[in-house]
Amino acid sequence: MKPITYERAAADIVTAGARLYQTGLVAGNDGNLSVRLNENEVLLTPTGVSKGELLPDMLVLVDMQGDVLSGRLRPTSEWALHLMVYQHDPEMRAVIHAHAPYAAAFALAGRGLSGCKLAEVTECLGEIPLLPYAPPGSIELARQVGQAAADSRGALMAAHGPVCWGADMRQALYRLEELELACRIVWLAEQMK
Repeated sequence: MKPITYERAAADIVTAGARLYQTGLVAGNDGNLSVRLNENEVLLTPTGVSKGELLPDMLVLVDMQGDVLSGRLRPTSEWALHLMVYQHDPEMRAVIHAHAPYAAAFALAGRGLSGCKLAEVTECLGEIPLLPYAPPGSIELARQVGQAAADSRGALMAAHGPVCWGADMRQALYRLEELELACRIVWLAEQMK
């Protein structure tokens, strides 16, 4: 695994957080992001901070067991979810969970995108599973997301929202944006029936 510098990872997280906030895919202090720096270190967003107001010195460095290595703030309560993705698919280097409105609505309604014929879904995203409900921040939810990471590029967490991962932050962000757009298009198409 080629290491990513702390500075590069921090810049990627701050930039992606701002984009998520500016495009309405997160609000308030919703969502969480991470980048895997190397075999044993992951940089995470902190709890209770708007993704639109992130600064590099707010981020929290943890090891692959979730122990804090550096940072003045507490890591996101969903840190285990991020680590499980990295454990189940070592090729993945970035994870984003947001409350993107259409994707979150699908998750809240208990609807997945299985069988969706939209090219963006089949070509760019592949199968996006709807995971059974588990409390946010729980080990149960983290395990479900980790298992999904072995076979997919993202998931809808029931009554919670979307999570996507990628080989870098850009890919994870694009996948999240594609998932949100796909949910919106499917919803619009259903209004025409």
